Amino acid sequence: MLTASSPRSATKRATNVSLTKELLSEAKALHINISQAAEAGVAQAIARRRSELWLTENKEAIESSNAFIEKHGLPLAKHRMF
Repeated sequence: MLTASSPRSATKRATNVSLTKELLSEAKALHINISQAAEAGVAQAIARRRSELWLTENKEAIESSNAFIEKHGLPLAKHRMF
């Protein structure tokens, strides 16, 4: 699994990406490396989507846990210092 924090030595493949003319011009004017920015954006999108999928897959367990806490309170709550 590759992430934004993967080493730079990771094997890369060329790909085509379409950007608006304005976006590309501004990125070039600001000396933004398009490949690095695209890679970082895709890594963020992957992380966001994995999080969404995890929440969906674990929704029933999360709801069950929340219902238990609403009904019975937090376990060991009497030991909390705040």
